[in-house]
Amino acid sequence: MRAKRCVRVCTRLILLLVLTAAVLLSPPPRLFAAPPGPDTTVPAVGRAWPVGLRPQVLRGWEPPATAYGPGHRGVDLAAPPGTPVRAVAGGRVSFAGRVAGKGVVSVELTGTGDPPLRTTYEPVTATVKEDEEVTPGEVIGTVDASGSHCTATCVHWGLRRGDTYLNPLSLLPPWLLHRGPSRLLPVY
Repeated sequence: MRAKRCVRVCTRLILLLVLTAAVLLSPPPRLFAAPPGPDTTVPAVGRAWPVGLRPQVLRGWEPPATAYGPGHRGVDLAAPPGTPVRAVAGGRVSFAGRVAGKGVVSVELTGTGDPPLRTTYEPVTATVKEDEEVTPGEVIGTVDASGSHCTATCVHWGLRRGDTYLNPLSLLPPWLLHRGPSRLLPVY
């Protein structure tokens, strides 16, 4: 009788160990599957910074963990009031006006897929109008003295494809992002 009981207990323990191992070794279930959405690849089509030659990045890209979670959906670039704001790449002005009291300019970038990439700049007093074509580096407005969410005046530069926020710095080629001094290599 003891032997039968021992066999049953041992069998249950082995079964429990096998099931536990199966659970621990299996991939975790996807509780929040990513909805099918737009392409998140970003071609380096930018040819100019929005402000200055190499502006100081006051706050970088911090993507949110969830659609409505905390994060920073763009990049803040130091710029004093009145600084010209330039289109990073060529495209069509899709919006130039005020949103929640701030001046905003949005540019749909040419040749960047469907839906196209769209850059946003705020707070900006627009010098362009909706549906106007702009070229890379063209002035689209000036930095407003108020409306910035930075402690010092800045331009918030954003990038979206459809409803998906992306890192705007990915628009710029690596040579434009480089901050160090130029170095000459020896000729052999």
